[in-house]
Amino acid sequence: MTKEHSVVTGISRRRAIQAGLTTAAALAFGTSTDGTAQNSNSRSANTRVIDIHAHYFPRSFLDIVATDGKKFDAAYRTTDKGWFIKTPAGGNGPLPDKFIDLKARIADMDAQGVGLQVISLTAPMLYWGDAELSTKLASAWNDAAAEAHREYPARLMSFLTLPMLYPDRSLRELERACKLPGMCGVYLGTNIAQRDLDDPLFEPVLAEVERRGLPVFLHPVDIQGARLQPYFLFNLVGNPVDTAIAACHLIFGGVLDRHPKLQICLPHGGGVLPILTGRIDQGWKVKSELKHLPQAPSEYLKRFTYDTITHSKSVTELIIKEVGADRVMIGSDYCFTMGYDQPVRFLDQVELTTAERQMILGGNAERILKLQSST
Repeated sequence: MTKEHSVVTGISRRRAIQAGLTTAAALAFGTSTDGTAQNSNSRSANTRVIDIHAHYFPRSFLDIVATDGKKFDAAYRTTDKGWFIKTPAGGNGPLPDKFIDLKARIADMDAQGVGLQVISLTAPMLYWGDAELSTKLASAWNDAAAEAHREYPARLMSFLTLPMLYPDRSLRELERACKLPGMCGVYLGTNIAQRDLDDPLFEPVLAEVERRGLPVFLHPVDIQGARLQPYFLFNLVGNPVDTAIAACHLIFGGVLDRHPKLQICLPHGGGVLPILTGRIDQGWKVKSELKHLPQAPSEYLKRFTYDTITHSKSVTELIIKEVGADRVMIGSDYCFTMGYDQPVRFLDQVELTTAERQMILGGNAERILKLQSST
């Protein structure tokens, strides 16, 4: 046997072993190796599972933080416990390499039964640099996300990001990035450096996003305050509250009325918004400063879409009851510990018809994000 033949045979064997492990994991979790959910009662057979809430940090983006970000006291460093990112807008870490490693991501997706992830940036975002750095970071992330799609075209799509504090630059980057392969929407913080989304500064960008028919995915930004620092409250309480605050600014600030075709997804099941709508409606009825709204705030719930990251069967069922299964999509928060290791398994416990489950697993995302059907 030649050395070349030995090497090729070794590679083939390794691939066979890897394929066998992937198949075994898929069977163990009730999924097929292409990410279509399978189970004994066939409620989700042949449905491509699409995870719309999954985070990605490209190495090129982090390298810019480490170099150009120095003058803003930003940093990126690796340790034996994981890697860390620090910026004037906050930090994150320790985080595992699989936030960066696409091969590890695809392996996790196979084990989860997820056919497609729509990847996005996450905190601390990029709203902390000057115009040049913010634009450079946005372009680097968008280019890397497009490259990730090129590497795994059937498995990864992306929400593009923008330097929102600089509208002219945002419009130029939007024009450029939306033409990159794999882009299917726009990613925004629930606030932009403490400026809410009804701020007139953002109006030109939101108008152009609407004109282009691009859905928007929001994500919380850390709420500052000493009372939220203990007990991880900035995340446990702060994130769902910040999502509700953002939604209320979009409602009461008239953004949804000015832009009737703008489609916005609220993360973490809408945060605390769904359980506060009765109270918010009451305020609209009795407070003069809210009378400008042409209809009850609760009527706007169906203007939003939602992911499934609630960690509560009853809350998820409440959301579906209020807005309909056609406005809810699978999310995992990959790969944070506050997300789901098994997003499909979470949905298994929710009371749904077969049609509703197929919509939430992937049908809604295909429609809302204008993705090509897998069937």
